[in-house]
Amino acid sequence: MVPVQFITHHNERYSYEEGALLALEGGCKWVQLRIKEGTDEEVEPLALRLLEACRKHQATFIIDDRVQLVKKVHADGVHLGRNDMHPTEARGILGEEYLIGGTANTLEDIIQLRRAGVDYIGCGPFRHTDTKAQLAPLLGLEGYRNIMQGMSEHGISLPVCAIGGITRDDVPDLMRTGVRGIAVSGAILRSANPVLEMQAFIHSY
Repeated sequence: MVPVQFITHHNERYSYEEGALLALEGGCKWVQLRIKEGTDEEVEPLALRLLEACRKHQATFIIDDRVQLVKKVHADGVHLGRNDMHPTEARGILGEEYLIGGTANTLEDIIQLRRAGVDYIGCGPFRHTDTKAQLAPLLGLEGYRNIMQGMSEHGISLPVCAIGGITRDDVPDLMRTGVRGIAVSGAILRSANPVLEMQAFIHSY
């Protein structure tokens, strides 16, 4: 798992595509296309363009939720939220060559996801974020410490990516909890210069 992931979003300044391209220009090596509106057919052209851009930048390209689209366009994998397709069903469709990530808020979530055979965990939220509705309980640094300790006690070595309202100043303390990476969205898109902000995130480790 790479240390900084970018999850697509849009605001008054940037579209889903523009934000992802700026993140890639800033050196991001992992992009997740998360777009809840629209059908797979409507999202497919955007997915293909971002896949090409990720290949150009040697970055991993993940699509949120849309398992069939992942297979159709040959993305690198899928990220599944807690209300999306079950990871075992997704594995049956995609096979072993695709990455499957799962969303967790508690240690019990992670235990269940390990049983389901995911490759990595997106764990959060760290703090409140406007980029996602229906937030799970906030974790804060103490929450991550407790989860990472619990994973160690259960012998779980899945890579964990922290997510949710993370700023550049949060990165050192978060990494000291044992997480393997962080996911960003709003912190990049709201910055004065998204390319420079992504570069700063990458160099904050």
